[in-house]
Amino acid sequence: MSSILPGSEEFRTQVYGTVFGKRTQVVHRLRAGDPLILVPDPPGTDNPSVWVHAPGGDVVGHLSPDISSWLVPWMLAGARCRAEVSQVAGDEVASWKRLEIAVHCRAGTPDQGGA
Repeated sequence: MSSILPGSEEFRTQVYGTVFGKRTQVVHRLRAGDPLILVPDPPGTDNPSVWVHAPGGDVVGHLSPDISSWLVPWMLAGARCRAEVSQVAGDEVASWKRLEIAVHCRAGTPDQGGA
């Protein structure tokens, strides 16, 4: 279970699923400070996730189910979130620990526009 409290506006977390498809190649391109795009699954999705994309749109992975369980509804209700790479580890590190990101959110409503 995550130690990040629901509604946290700033937190650091690992990105999951970074070894599928060509995602490992995308992770290898990332450096600390690189901006990332966070995209929630659409409403009605069973077990929705928040997906992490590199600049240009390449999928990097997704946030943990514990975080996604509260962050997806919050984002769909209008919260605006952005992220950047905090730390990238090498292939010798377990895949779910290779990429740490810093997430910054603010509450809002769907008609307020971007973050």
